[in-house]
Amino acid sequence: MIKIYTDGSCLGNPGNGGWAAIIIDDKKKIQIKGSKKDTTNNQMELIAPIKALKKIPKGSNVQIFTDSKYVKSGITEWIHNWKKNGWKTSNKQPVKNKELWTELDDLTYKFKIKWSWVKSHSNNALNNEVDLIARKEASSY
Repeated sequence: MIKIYTDGSCLGNPGNGGWAAIIIDDKKKIQIKGSKKDTTNNQMELIAPIKALKKIPKGSNVQIFTDSKYVKSGITEWIHNWKKNGWKTSNKQPVKNKELWTELDDLTYKFKIKWSWVKSHSNNALNNEVDLIARKEASSY
């Protein structure tokens, strides 16, 4: 099983953002990262798993670790009603970051994914490492 740790960071919200992912496959550890101006923390949290999934073979068994309840709940729970309701929230408002949600949703059908939430800034070494990389990327401007 491929394990992926993801995180996003933003200096200001909106502001300069960074994202990172650590992909562990057969004991190989690959880091991917990036940054964007004028973005939000939630956008960076979504971009990290999108970019990571694009780096691995389709059909893979994957476990994705995120410290974002927004991402985990969004992709495993909320998205079903959003799609049923024409991409509207329960308050009848348009879903924010719809383009990123649809891209992530499309990717999830190409893999067998287990989504796992981890507490941020805890004793999970890989979550702490990916957090540090994302924060460095956000401050790279």
